[in-house]
Amino acid sequence: MTGAEALAAHLGQGVSTTCRAWALTRRDGRVMGFTDHDRAFSFDGIAFRPGTGMSARAVAAGTGLSVNNTEALGALSDGAITEADIEAGRYDGAGVRAWIVNWRDVAQRVVVFAGTIGDIRRAGGAFEAELRGLTDALNVPMGRVYQTSCSAVLGDRECTFDLNTPGYVSERVAEDVEGNRVFRFAWMGGFAEDWFRHGVIRVTGGAAQGLAGMIKRDRMEGAGRVIELWHPLGAAVVPGDALRIEAGCDKRRATCQFKFGNLLNFQGFPDIPGDDWVITDPTKSPRLDGGSRRR
Repeated sequence: MTGAEALAAHLGQGVSTTCRAWALTRRDGRVMGFTDHDRAFSFDGIAFRPGTGMSARAVAAGTGLSVNNTEALGALSDGAITEADIEAGRYDGAGVRAWIVNWRDVAQRVVVFAGTIGDIRRAGGAFEAELRGLTDALNVPMGRVYQTSCSAVLGDRECTFDLNTPGYVSERVAEDVEGNRVFRFAWMGGFAEDWFRHGVIRVTGGAAQGLAGMIKRDRMEGAGRVIELWHPLGAAVVPGDALRIEAGCDKRRATCQFKFGNLLNFQGFPDIPGDDWVITDPTKSPRLDGGSRRR
């Protein structure tokens, strides 16, 4: 008998000992368990604790391809979900699973919701998060985009470039940090100016560990270097925190060919005609033989 069948048999007795349980899996791998029961229990290697800051409203389920949705409610506390972690984006896109469980025999359980966290609102020491069902992924546009620039992300399976290649990454500690957005280094030799523009800074140590930011500017300043992000990181970065700085790609064919030596995997269409070409007036050339206008 499966856990769901055993739970159904238990509910059929008329008197039940059930509760709800939720498991939250952040993108950094941390798993947190919550329950509305007054005692702790565990299953699947997850400890579910009472009164630790999260509950959920009833799931609104639809038929067909409609998106199941609900909301998670809770309190911000140091022991569970903190406002600092929400502000840092550590719960963006986190996975959520919810069960109905017989707390006397946790093997008797059934999953009632699976999805991810969407928008989060917080105020007055509490939070309210939108939970999106698995069918929400069907709202993402799919298919190939035909454009002049490359559609791949540097290092992904379409690009295939190895970002651990020597000369394309710098692992060092933070020195002078302004507003969690501007990073100044006394010396960073071996890299041309603008080498890291469009790249990524990843924090690998300290309070902001696991966070990353896109690089807006990369310039030399005397013997030193200044790297500026588009947006501040969501947690404080202090001198001594470990960083990984990855080279950037501006999606142009020349960059792919000469900076990365990866032209065979270029995913753009640099010769595709633009809108101006489509509406060009007929040529005034005396040679009108139906041949190419680009020769």
